[in-house]
Amino acid sequence: MLEWLRAHPFVTWIIIFVLITYVYNKVFKTRKLPILKDAIIYLMLALGSGMLLFFQLAGLPIVLSLTVAVVLMLMVRIRYYVQERENRKS
Repeated sequence: MLEWLRAHPFVTWIIIFVLITYVYNKVFKTRKLPILKDAIIYLMLALGSGMLLFFQLAGLPIVLSLTVAVVLMLMVRIRYYVQERENRKS
């Protein structure tokens, strides 16, 4: 998989950007920002994705690490959902 990601850097950059955006929206975004500030933040995320792409191409498992982080966040959301549903039943 690492070889395929190395052979397709633009697709790798898009994957990194999507994963970073998900983490930002679920963890760090606490309130609605004005559109210009929001655009600046997403521009910085895009630039950070470029830097992480460089590390990915250098051999570090950036995409895999971000995927694990997103999967863990989804597991926590599912756990909270199930726990909330059980509390409503009782």
